[in-house]
Amino acid sequence: MALLPVLDDFDRAKKMADNPEMGEQFSEGVSLVYNRLNSTLQALGLKVMDSTGQPFDPEWHDAITDIPAPTEDLKGKVIDTIEKGYLLNDKIIRHAKVVVGK
Repeated sequence: MALLPVLDDFDRAKKMADNPEMGEQFSEGVSLVYNRLNSTLQALGLKVMDSTGQPFDPEWHDAITDIPAPTEDLKGKVIDTIEKGYLLNDKIIRHAKVVVGK
């Protein structure tokens, strides 16, 4: 399974977290594990939706709230993404939770 090496990396990072002298190294380790997990999931077909600045589309986005658009060109567009949306092999597996300009 492709995620087992990432799990091994998390185990090593967790051991480092228990050592108070490993502050900066722990931060670097978490970043490396995140990058490895992200690239592994992308290789398996996972994609992050690009939402912020895009026109609001209820097929892709779940509007949490709307706010006055800071500029006229942002009306009806996603102002902020609260929670990323994901596609797996081009099929939506989670809608993006967004703030929309009105």
